[in-house]
Amino acid sequence: MILEMKVPSPGESITEVEIATWLVEDGDYVEKDQPIAEVDSDKATLELPAEESGIITLKAAEGDAVAVGSIVCLIDTSAAKPSGNEQPKSSEKKEEPKPISQPSPTTNNQQPTTINQQPTTTYASGTASPAAKKVLAEKGIESSAVNGTGKDGRITKDDAVNAVPSMGSKLSNGSRNTERKKMSMLRRKVAERLVAVKNETAMLTTFNEVNMQPIFDLRTKYKDAFAAKHNVGLGFMSFFTLAVVRALKMYPEVNSMIDGDFQVINDFHDISIAVSGPKGLMVPVIRNAENLTFRGVESEVKRLALRARDGQITIDEMTGGTFTITNGGVFGSMLSTPIINPPQSAILGMHNIVNRPVAENGQVVIRPIMYVALSYDHRIIDGRESVGFLVAVKEGLEKPIEILMNNNVEKALEI
Repeated sequence: MILEMKVPSPGESITEVEIATWLVEDGDYVEKDQPIAEVDSDKATLELPAEESGIITLKAAEGDAVAVGSIVCLIDTSAAKPSGNEQPKSSEKKEEPKPISQPSPTTNNQQPTTINQQPTTTYASGTASPAAKKVLAEKGIESSAVNGTGKDGRITKDDAVNAVPSMGSKLSNGSRNTERKKMSMLRRKVAERLVAVKNETAMLTTFNEVNMQPIFDLRTKYKDAFAAKHNVGLGFMSFFTLAVVRALKMYPEVNSMIDGDFQVINDFHDISIAVSGPKGLMVPVIRNAENLTFRGVESEVKRLALRARDGQITIDEMTGGTFTITNGGVFGSMLSTPIINPPQSAILGMHNIVNRPVAENGQVVIRPIMYVALSYDHRIIDGRESVGFLVAVKEGLEKPIEILMNNNVEKALEI
């Protein structure tokens, strides 16, 4: 029996996916539920498992965009499993037949005449087709710099698309190679969304600085007991998440979004956490963060980060956030203007922590300082709300025992 495997729907509103990688070869024997391919949607990378055991025949190539519901492979379920390490191949490479030389007719000992055919040069040689001419004009490339592969040397549209602008004259003997690779569907969707945000929102960024010494002192004193009790580290993310939740309650406009002519203000706090995964930036969501403790936030951050790293994160786990926190500091960023994660209206950027001189009680002292940035949509969030929100976050981080722990550290950390 031949089973037709079709592309399942990865989620609502997704109509096509891209074959990122085949994990098996054409003609391999596959087991039921064995991952056979990785497919990219515009939201995530998912594994495609075999629906039955049998010999597989691939019907799509890597990089192909295939519609949801279309056939990507066939599985012959009646085929027996091969013994040992043998893998049957449905399409073995056949040896190319060698061309047979046909000698020219000769008389007596006369040798065949060799004719050197030169390519024909016509008026079409080096001439770009209308479509190719348009592409070359957009790239700023002269047609004389492109070798045509069309009939009689005509420059085709494919020639123009594949042409690379000159990066200047070769003044050295060093390597000047380039690599051209197609972006994944996820990366293309991210690019599209980022450009849309810049074009469709009135984005503005405000900055502040945070003295992280109180949090450093708390972590130094309690991190071992916290890890021993909860099997998870006491990091900075729990402090920032709880400080953000408090500030969002004080300034609910920052926890809102635009829907047509309406502003939708949420009374719940689903905090998106930007993490770096093997396929690029992913933003899983901590649901109802207002109900979580320090332990709850740290456990959820760890769980989501591991799922993103292992490629197991689902679309549902990355959609529906109301506010985003991103941490460029882990890569050494001192300051940045993070881009809003639509349809949200604001995002908080954390940065690296550096010992800097600051004034305290009229004295210059060295403290671990972090710069923080809030990017927001000025269409619905005014300066009062944005600045007030960031000041509230700063207050929560600089006075964590009083503001975030209600003056009871052991109870707040559940140790």
